[in-house]
Amino acid sequence: MDNLTIKETSYIPTIILDSIKGVFSIKGKSYPENTFEVYQPVQKWIKEYFSTTSNINTIINFELTYLNSSSLKVYFDMFDMLELAVENGKFVEVNWFYESDDDIIEEIGEELQEEFHTISIKLIPHN
Repeated sequence: MDNLTIKETSYIPTIILDSIKGVFSIKGKSYPENTFEVYQPVQKWIKEYFSTTSNINTIINFELTYLNSSSLKVYFDMFDMLELAVENGKFVEVNWFYESDDDIIEEIGEELQEEFHTISIKLIPHN
C-alpha cells in the first residue's frame, strides 16, 4: 500500500499517512470550502489501511492550530473509523498536540477523549 501525502496550503493541513511505519501526521489549519472532497481520499486511505495492513499498532499525531465545523465533522468520522479498527483488534494511539494557551483545540481533544473511550488519546500541550 502506498503512503498518502497531502501538502499544506493556507486552508489544508499537511497530511502524511505512512503505511509502513504505521504513523500518521496531520499538522496545520483545516478550513477548506470543500471539506468532504478534500478529506475523501484520506478517509478512503485510512479505511483501506486498516482493512489490509498487518500493522497492529498505529500512532496518529494531530497538531492542528485551527479547524472549522465541517472539518471537525470529518475528524469525528475518522475517529469512528479508528474506533472500529480498535474494536477489530488494532491498537491506535492518538497524540493530540495543542498550544498551551489554545483552549479551543484543547477542548476538542477532551471531547474526543470523552466520545471515543476505546482509543488511547493523549493530550499534549506545547509552546
